[in-house]
Amino acid sequence: MSRTLVVTNDFPPRQGGIENFVHALATRFPPGQLIVYTSATPGAAEYDARLPFQVVRDRSRVLLPTPRMTRRAVELARAHGCDRVWFGAAAPLGLMAPALRRAGVARLVATTHGHEVWWARVPGARWALRRIGAGVDVVTYLGEYTRSAIAPALGLAAARMARLVPGVDASVFRPDVDGTPVRERYGLADRPVILCVSRLVARKGQDTLIRALPLVREAVPGAVLLLVGKGPYEKTLRRLVARLGLADSVVFAGGQPHGALPPFYAAADVFAMPCRTRRLGLEVEALGIVYLEASAAGRPVVAGDSGGAPDAVRDGETGYVVDGRCVAEVADRLVELLTDPEKARVMGEKGRAWVQAEWSWDRSYEQLRALLAG
Repeated sequence: MSRTLVVTNDFPPRQGGIENFVHALATRFPPGQLIVYTSATPGAAEYDARLPFQVVRDRSRVLLPTPRMTRRAVELARAHGCDRVWFGAAAPLGLMAPALRRAGVARLVATTHGHEVWWARVPGARWALRRIGAGVDVVTYLGEYTRSAIAPALGLAAARMARLVPGVDASVFRPDVDGTPVRERYGLADRPVILCVSRLVARKGQDTLIRALPLVREAVPGAVLLLVGKGPYEKTLRRLVARLGLADSVVFAGGQPHGALPPFYAAADVFAMPCRTRRLGLEVEALGIVYLEASAAGRPVVAGDSGGAPDAVRDGETGYVVDGRCVAEVADRLVELLTDPEKARVMGEKGRAWVQAEWSWDRSYEQLRALLAG
């Protein structure tokens, strides 16, 4: 029986898009066919005990391709008879590939998520990315933007790239979830709600939403912005809210477990994350699974035009793609969707149908299994 070793830094109970990606695919493997090697995380023991496969935690909080950690990965592959390895994020752990190959691993797949775009543009990191491409059988990409950005750094290995996208569980993120508890908890009552679910970092564009809110409220009195997430940008955002006098119109809900998100989408009228590219193209949005979750929940979306984010929206059908730096454009699209419930409803319906057809976890799992099989 073929067994797969997953080597990853990104695994729950840590929160994040890559963590959800790796976990969702890992849980679809048949019993006995998977083992995960990952980093130490607070609260991991209780979490791991509930999983249907073994998780081995390194003592370090960060897994790196050091000699010690590479030896550990090799030991695990040999001890558990793993003839397949999946690197949950290609860089930098894909540098372990040659050692695992020498240990008898027949097939290695490395998945990119977006931070590899930065690696592809920085000389030393670019060299490491080329080594990773040479050491594995397949490097996966999310969409055309990330493929075109990463491929030049891979050299000949670019010919062995394959698309592997995240999915959405449309049975969990759906229109009939009750959003009332969220509205009651945060005092939203029957106010029009704009939702943004994301880490609070400058690239995601929460500040643009805050700056757009006064314009939105001129046309949609009582509109409120609900921010779900945590991060280093929170203090800056709170200062901006205070300066604009929007304390009663912006709600900071903090970070939420992924399983707690469906009622937040259900409580919203529109989902918006006007992400923008920063640092001369080194910081970009790779895709944006939150757009697809919102679509599955039947909500129209407003997405920034950074990187691969437009791949998660059918512009004009499931929502709109905007310039994430343009406050007026963001405000106009939000007003349009909040003042035309029928248009918002139709976009939400089209978005859900698209997610169900093209963005299922089961479909992504079958693709991963095919890549690991060779």
